[in-house]
Formats: sequence, structure tokens, C-alpha cells
Amino acid sequence: MSIRIERVTGSALRGVLEDVARLRIAVFREWPYLYDGTLDYERQYLADFAEALDAVIVVARDDESVVGAATAAPLSGHTKEFVPLFAARGMDPDRIFYFGESVLLASYRGQGLGHVFFDHREAHARAARGPKGAYTHTAFCAVVRADDDPRRPPDYRPLDAFWQKRGYRKVAGLIGSYRWKEIGEAEETEKPMQFWMKAL
Repeated sequence: MSIRIERVTGSALRGVLEDVARLRIAVFREWPYLYDGTLDYERQYLADFAEALDAVIVVARDDESVVGAATAAPLSGHTKEFVPLFAARGMDPDRIFYFGESVLLASYRGQGLGHVFFDHREAHARAARGPKGAYTHTAFCAVVRADDDPRRPPDYRPLDAFWQKRGYRKVAGLIGSYRWKEIGEAEETEKPMQFWMKAL
């Protein structure tokens, strides 16, 4: 297996959005997101993301097939609805680089690509300059699920230990929300999202 990693920015982002949309639908359908997504929604979401200043998608290809991707962009340009959450805690949203999805087909997991995705996004964030200069922190969020949720697969391994090894820590009480339609739901509902952060 020969995996090629590519850091995509600027106008080139448009060329990979369809692949990322399909990956998001496939991977986030799994626990813990149980996302019942559509290509129409994905196309709009990712088109908006691609307009963000300094946005990046790190793409993993097996030959020409996109098998994984990870996104990042400045918080204030990508996910404006989260800006007040950070500001209310005395953090400067203009200094935070937000890491969005990191999606990888199951057959490619366990080979270190998760670390590669973080390495590239962190390097991109360190090199970027926002309205107030260098970014000081990176952040991402993960859905909050009950440990005893009956839908949780018996072999599921949470990624907390991996994120902690990367230097990320949960920020107590810093919880936002996203809306999406879960498998089995009739409509979208809000899901709590716990933020993790790391100083650059």
C-alpha cells in the first residue's frame, strides 16, 4: 500500500471537496456520530469551508483514490458560531486555529495516518498569520456520548488517549453543539461537542 499525503490550499481545495464529502458521509455514519448525511448538505458545508482564509485540507491518497482527509481553518473564519464560546472564557478567537473533521476509511486506520494529519495541520497553523499575527492554539471538538449508550459497539476504542498523546486536553465546561440527523432520527437535533485544545 502506497499512501501519498497532500496539503491542499487555495483554489485547489475545490478539486477535493467532492471526495471529502463522500468520506464524511461514510465515516461519520459510524459510532459515535451516527450521521445520516446527504451530498447536498455536504457540498454546501464544504463550499463554505473552502472560502475561509488559510483553510487547508490534508488529503491521503491510495493511488488516485482519496481514502482520508483532515480539515483546518482559523476559528473566526470557519466556525463563527463557536467564537462567543471562546471569547466568554477570555480566549482570543482570532488566535485559535480550528481543526475540523478527520476522516479515514476503516481499512487504512492503525497505520499512523492520524498522526500525519495532525502534523500537517499543526504545521500549517504555525505558519499561518491572522489579523493579530501568529496563532497561539489549535482546537477541535468531539461529540459527547454516554458510556452506557446501547448503540456503542463493544469493540469501540475512544480516541482520548491518542489526542492526549498529541498534547491536547479537554477544556472543562467548553462545550458547543452541532446539529445533524442521526440514523433513525426523523430530523436534525443538537448534539453536545466537547472542545480540546493545545498551545502551538
